[in-house]
This record gives sequence, C-alpha cells and structure tokens, in this order.
Amino acid sequence: MWSSCDILGRVRHSPFIGLYLLGFWIAPVSLHPQCLDFKPPFKPQEDLQFCAMYRNFGCCDSAKDQELMAKFYKITDNFDNYGYANCAGYVQDLLCQECSPYAAHLFDAEDPSTPIRTLPGLCPDYCSQFWLKCRSTITLLSDDLQLAQAETDQVHFCQHLELEDPDYCYPHLLSNEQLTQNLGHVRADPEGCLQLCLEEVANGLRNPLAMVHANDGTHRFFIAEQVGLVWTYLPDRSKLEKPFLNITKAVLTSPWEGDERGFLGLTFHPNYKYNGKLYVYYSVEIGLDERIRVSEFRVSPGDMNVVDHASERIILEVDEPASNHNGGMVMFADDGYLYIFTGDGGMAGDPFGKYGNAQNKSALLGKVLRINVDDNDRGPLYRIPSDNPFVHERGARPEVYAYGVRNMWRCSVDRGDPLTKEGKGRIFCGDVGQNKFEEIDIIEKGRNYGWRAKEGFSCYDKKLCANSSLDDVLPIYAYPHKMGKSVTGGYVYRGCEYPNLNGMYIFGDFMSGRMMSLQENKNTGQWNYHEICMGIGLTCAFPGLINNYYQYIISFAEDEAGELYFMSTGVPSATSPTGVVYKLVDPSRRAPPRQCHYDPLPVRVKSKLIKFRPKETLTGVELPTKHQKLSPPEEPVRPHPTESAVIESDKDWLQELMDILKEQEAAVVTTTLPQTTTTTKPPRHTRRKNRRKKGKHRSESGLAPAAAPQSGAVRLAGDEQGRDDRGRVEIFANGEWGTVCDDLWNMKNAAVVCRQLGFRFTLKASKHSEFGEGKSLRILLDDVQCEGTEESLLDCQHTGVGMHNCAHYEDAGVICGNSDYVEA
Repeated sequence: MWSSCDILGRVRHSPFIGLYLLGFWIAPVSLHPQCLDFKPPFKPQEDLQFCAMYRNFGCCDSAKDQELMAKFYKITDNFDNYGYANCAGYVQDLLCQECSPYAAHLFDAEDPSTPIRTLPGLCPDYCSQFWLKCRSTITLLSDDLQLAQAETDQVHFCQHLELEDPDYCYPHLLSNEQLTQNLGHVRADPEGCLQLCLEEVANGLRNPLAMVHANDGTHRFFIAEQVGLVWTYLPDRSKLEKPFLNITKAVLTSPWEGDERGFLGLTFHPNYKYNGKLYVYYSVEIGLDERIRVSEFRVSPGDMNVVDHASERIILEVDEPASNHNGGMVMFADDGYLYIFTGDGGMAGDPFGKYGNAQNKSALLGKVLRINVDDNDRGPLYRIPSDNPFVHERGARPEVYAYGVRNMWRCSVDRGDPLTKEGKGRIFCGDVGQNKFEEIDIIEKGRNYGWRAKEGFSCYDKKLCANSSLDDVLPIYAYPHKMGKSVTGGYVYRGCEYPNLNGMYIFGDFMSGRMMSLQENKNTGQWNYHEICMGIGLTCAFPGLINNYYQYIISFAEDEAGELYFMSTGVPSATSPTGVVYKLVDPSRRAPPRQCHYDPLPVRVKSKLIKFRPKETLTGVELPTKHQKLSPPEEPVRPHPTESAVIESDKDWLQELMDILKEQEAAVVTTTLPQTTTTTKPPRHTRRKNRRKKGKHRSESGLAPAAAPQSGAVRLAGDEQGRDDRGRVEIFANGEWGTVCDDLWNMKNAAVVCRQLGFRFTLKASKHSEFGEGKSLRILLDDVQCEGTEESLLDCQHTGVGMHNCAHYEDAGVICGNSDYVEA
C-alpha cells in the first residue's frame, strides 16, 4: 500500500534514538554513518592489522591502518613497561576511532564551526578512567593546547571531550544497537522501503529519454531529447555546446503532453571505437503515413563529438496505424546483434486483425526483433541471424525474436555479477499495460509474452487466453494500476561504487513516479519486491546529494563504468526543458577508496564547453546555502520550492546544515524529517507570483466555517485522532462538498491545499484513502495537476468538476504543518 508515500519521496516514522519529550521523539543530531572525508564507510579490500575492530566495515583502508600503527609505535616508544601495560590499549582505541563508521560524529567533523577534534568524543566514565591512568599521554596524542592545559583537571578535560550528542560517544556507541544494527546494509524504513539518495548530473533537458555511452573508453555519455537532439557530456559533466546529432527536422513529435512519438532510441555499435557506427529509432511522417524508422549513422571523421548527418542509412521502417505504442528501444545484446523493440501499433486492446499485431508473427509490430548489422557496407543493410527462432516458419517474419508484447518501454542487458558473471546477458524489459497491470519480463528467444491474451498475470482477451496453444511466458513481476500506470524498465545494478546494490533490478513508473526494485532469490528463483524511497532525515545529508526528483520517470541508464542513472521531467512534453538526469547513490556503504578508479581516454573537443551547474537541493532540511545566481529556467515551480543553488564548498554546506539542526533541536518539536518536505514559504529568489496571503489557522474541528463556503474552498476530514493539520481533502464546488481522486496527486497539489488552509508547510501528499473513504460525498475532481501557485484546486488542470474515472478508495489527502516535521 502506498498510503505513506508521495510522488517524490516518502514520509516515514522510523525507530529513532532520542529523547521522549512533550509527546514527541526528539531525534539526535544525526543517524547516518560518515567518515572524515564526508563520505559513507566501506568494507576494506585488505584486512586491517592494527585497527582490526573495523576490518569488516569502517573508514580506513590498509594504507590508513598502517599510518595509524606507525603513529602508535611512535607514541609508545616514550613508554616504560608500566606505561605500555596500562596505556597502550587506550592509545590504540583512541587512534583507531578515525576508522570508526561514525568517525565524523566522534571527531565533530560534521560541525565546521569548530576545528576537527584531535581526540574522539569520549563517554564520561571511559574518559575518567583514561585520565586517571594515562593522562601523561595526552600531549603525545594531541597538539591541542586546550587539552594540554586541561591535563591536570579531570573535570575540565572530560568536559572538553564530551559530545553534544551522547549517543555517539566512545565506547558506548559500540554497544548501541540502534547505531550498530544492520550497519553497512541498505537502510530501509519500517515498511521495507529502501532509502537511497541522488546526485544531479544534467538538467534543462527536453524529455530526455535515452542516455547511453559509446563503450570507447572515453566515459562520455550521450543524452537524447525527444525532439531529435543528442548532446555530448564529458566525464566531468560539462556539455558540448554543439549537439552530437540533430535530426529535429525529420523527427515527428509535438508539444502535446504525453505524445509518444519522437526520437525514441539510441545505441552505439559494440565496435564503435573502430567503425564509428550508431543506430537510432525515431518517428517519421511520410506523406499521410506515420512510421517508425531505425537508421544507421557514422561519426564524423573530423570531429569525434559530431555525427556525419549525411551518413544516414535507413535500416528498417514500419508503418504505424496509430500515434501511440511506438516502442522505441534499440540496443545490442551480448551476442552482438541489434535488438529492436516495437509497440503493437497503438489504439487500445491491439485491435488489428483476428488476434492483434502482437500475436501475429507475420507483422513486425508488438515484437522483439533481432538483426545482424555487421559487415553491411556492401550488400544488404542487415542480415537475419541463422538461429532466429522463426526463420523456417512459414508466414513468419524472420526478424522476429520474441512476440506477444504490447509496448516495451526501456530494456537493458545484465552485465552479470562483477565476480561470478552470474546473470550476464539477460535482457530485462518493462512492458506497458492496458488498463490493469504493468509488467517486467526477461526476454528469451522464441517466447510469447502473452499480449493481447494476457495483461500481466491476468487474462485480457478471455477467448485467446483460453487457447491451449498460447504457451506464453509469464512476467517476473507485475503490479496493478493502483501503484502506477506506465512502467519504465530499468537496469540490474552491476556498478562498482555501491556494492550493496549489486544484482538489484531498479525500475520505475512514468505516471506515479514510483521507484521500485526486484532482487532474485537464488534458492527459489522468485523475485522479491522492494520499493525505493528517497532518504529521510539526514540519510542524504552528504555534500552534493539530494533526495527528490521530478515525477515523470522517462528512462534509466548505465554509464560506461556500470553506475545507474534515471531521467525524469516535471512536464511530460517534448518541448518542456524540465528534464533532469539523476545518479542513484547508496548512502549506507561505498566501495573502498581507489577500487573504482578509472582513467578516461582523452577527448578532442572542438566545441565550446558548458560547465554543469546543479540546480536541485536537499529537501526535508531547507539549507540556507550560499548561492551563485542562476538564470531562472523556463519551467514550472518544483513541488519543493527551494531556490536553485550551487554549494560553494563542503565546509560551508556542513556549517549551514549544523546551524539548522541546532535550531531544530532547540525547538523540541517532533520526530522524523520527511524527505519530501515542501514549504509554501517562498525562497529569497522566488519565482512565484500572485501568492495568496496566509490566512488564519482552521478550527479544531477541521471543518469549514459555518458561513456558506466559496467555490473552491477546501477542508480536511477523516483523521482518526482529530488532528486539524491532516486529513482527506474535500472541496466545495457547484454548491456541494466532494472528494478528490489521487490520480496524479502530488506535492504541488497538496501545497495548494495546505497554503489555502493557512499552513506554512506541506509535509505529505497522501494517497489511497489514507484518511478514509468519503463515500457520503461525490467525487468532484480527478487528474488534478497544479503548478503549486494556484489559489485553489479549481484553478489547476483537472478533468472537470464531477467528471472522474476513479473510486473512493483513491481519495486524496494531505498532511500540513507550521514546522517542517511530521508528528509521530
């Protein structure tokens, strides 16, 4: 159930350590492990000889371990036998805390307003014992003058080493189960939702629907926009001003939101480094006919970052009977052949012919095609692989590799486990459903994937479904439209940087914005599902990380090193520059230093470089960062109206974060920070206009005033505890009260409601009748789409008052507040 999740993240109530006061849990300053380099801990590649207590997980590799051992021997050279027997253990303990997974906490590295401690924060009882036995070692361990001055005063000395948050003092943190339980594993909330973070990689893109690499050692990545432009990005994320490919004049698309036509796919030949060939999949209009086209291009001999546009050769064209279900994936698999994924031709229910295009092997629509484009400079543009499954079947197209697909949107090839290569070569696809289910499939030669007989695991065409000759293969996972209505296939993570994610298939849903994962149980062969949410609280409080993204997840990608990315946009239009590329990050564990190092081959650049400037910020804690003024983008206000920012330095960022956390602790209010907290307070450089002034707080009953409400008025109902800051949204329109469906319900919509009711913050957009079903009322609004600045929901886009295609189990709600915390 997605009742506690909104489009961009989730509000969760986690078991925090802290103080219970005034009916609320007060969380400590931080809960996430962090090293002195401001990054997550890791498992060392080699055993640690000196700080062996952190050999399984911590912040030291063997080189740092040897450095600390050398320091230990330098100090203990000053000891006599008594000193060594009584104090060597203390010295080792103190030195090795640099290797602790919580080193940043122990040494106050999270607070840049003070110098990093030279000794870790100690618990009072341990500090007293150390002082009584070994205070003579203080000046050997530290050059801190204040510590040296306190050497003769036990109370003063131990106060100096005391931490503001006693949960993290050494050695008590070692026995604190809340801190040590599942340390190094992907964090999950109580409902099992995996908490990941993001890194912004590119922005200002118009429906970015493909990001690919050339596998040529340069580690460039190429991002395609639906309009027909492909841009080159260098490893430092700078963009070349001149596009790599521009076929906008040939590509058929439109500004209409949801138009499925356009530039849809891009892939590089496995031998691109030597033959310079790439392949594209796009929509064209020939006379009155619409077609999908697969073409071959070559890179320009004079510029490795520009395609020779005159080199286009059309490999394949297929007539499209409708403007939707165009497929669009094109890629090479491990066998070296080109795979082309076509849609079923459009409309609804695959109405073409007796059994539809997908079940008709003489049609190229609704298929997975496989062709050989090697050695095609002379002779045919492509050949049929001799082992294609239907080469000898009468009436079947020899290009067909698999059939019975509806509209596969984004497929990928599993690189295999980095060590064992298990899973290598598997092809994963997301197949968009009709009106009930979305599915994930593994593509196998000659198999029937069921459409239109089946949708997911259920029958769609009952007559076809009952046909004993169907012999279809079932998906590895399918989910209902309560969870999302348009699957976006992803990748199995096989990168180096985040070992915990290895083997996890990560995908999403275009409509709901839900991020999901599947992990194979090797014993049963079943795939276990886990939702992915953006990290709550300080989970993502590392420099450069964010915890929110635009709703419409268009595509996923893998870079040359195997790291995982996805693309999404705020407005699903081919001409809206709201597209952003994000890198997925596991904040719980990283690879050891230098393990993932690579040296990109040099790139000869002839075009002007555009330096990347991130625009997104961490939400849940609104950081008062120092800003570099940016030109306002031509895009709507984000669901979290934080201003565009460039963090000038890690230290500044951490100082500002600590100031905020101290203010929040002093406020003594509530427990868990929501990861998608949205405020209605405008930032300093706000782009909002005509904002409504804040009204008075609503009555305790949560009902509208007794006077006749104005059209568009809202009220909250249904909270079992009678709290007036949350509930089911009810709106007054056409002389009656009614409910709002949660289709497309998001934080922008919720922000309009909360601001209208006089609250400062929008904490959650709740779904699936979390606050009960308003069955006594009519459903008045459906498919609401707000920019977040409207006076009321009636001013937003919607299907029309009283018009809907939903039921009360989809009643929408909100949680508002006057502080950016959610009450437990």
